[in-house]
Amino acid sequence: MATIIGSLQNRVTPTGDIVAVPQRGTFTGNRGIIHDPATRTLLARRWTTKAWIVCVCEFRGRRRDVMATRSWTELFFLDEATALAAGHRPCYHCRRADADAFRLAWERGNGRGNVRASEIDSVLHGERLDGRAKRLHPLLTPLEELPDGAMVQAEGASYLIAGARALLWTFDGYRVASLPLADARLITPPSTVRALQAGYLATLHESAASLVPRQSKKKICERSTQ
Repeated sequence: MATIIGSLQNRVTPTGDIVAVPQRGTFTGNRGIIHDPATRTLLARRWTTKAWIVCVCEFRGRRRDVMATRSWTELFFLDEATALAAGHRPCYHCRRADADAFRLAWERGNGRGNVRASEIDSVLHGERLDGRAKRLHPLLTPLEELPDGAMVQAEGASYLIAGARALLWTFDGYRVASLPLADARLITPPSTVRALQAGYLATLHESAASLVPRQSKKKICERSTQ
């Protein structure tokens, strides 16, 4: 759905920061129009809508010219777990099946019924931000009981939980965690964690495949699609 040009400031970390790095990701998405197409640079604001979505990089054979027009600002993520941690949810236009699966799991996990995407967006908006900063949350369960795809922060680093293990997040992929995760806090919004607990399977970067038990290898990206 989009193609990276150079190292534009459009790569999103699990904590929602938008930075400029050369590495590619496997998903794109947006938070509205937050760039100047003349310079392909970000404006001061980091969102213009509560609908923060995560999309596939190519849809129906089309890729977007990144930050080239005054359309939505193309952002990129290592994988879907990263996007969910930052506060995004699946797009209903290019990922309808995943968006429906996420909504149903979100309803089950959060004890709600017949919710609209805009209602989920409103809940996520309150969970992902603390003013302009990322809002962190207490763990919902012991660390090893968190569902695959949830992400936590400890000692300033971000970690993916997969197969009851913590994997260090980097721009290049995941690595085995070498430090104990003391005082870890949730990066992924609690309502999204409950959706993961209720059965939604977040797509993980291929680097996680060799680091988790065989039975936990769910929806691993086979390759970068960008």
